[in-house]
Amino acid sequence: MARYTGPVCRLCRRESQKLFLKGKRCSTEKCAMERRNYPPGQHGAARMRRRRVSEYAVQLREKQKVRRIYGLQEAQFRNLFRRAAGEQGITGDNLIVALESRLDNVVY
Repeated sequence: MARYTGPVCRLCRRESQKLFLKGKRCSTEKCAMERRNYPPGQHGAARMRRRRVSEYAVQLREKQKVRRIYGLQEAQFRNLFRRAAGEQGITGDNLIVALESRLDNVVY
């Protein structure tokens, strides 16, 4: 099972909100969101003048945010979503239940 080992503060900055991926550090003034409150990359500071965001972009950002919070790769997330969609009830609620009941999340 692959795991993201790159800079996690960059992920918080990409989502423009704290994801608390570094634990206590995100609660202090040393958090990257406190120091550099703009998206990462060459054009990050220039993107502060944001254009209108499409509905697809909003949905994609929310999906990526959930993936990053739970530390999943795309294939794992897709399999969980398919399983949640196949169950009775609301797919979103089923997905959250499946994510919260994963062993790595319960132990953590």
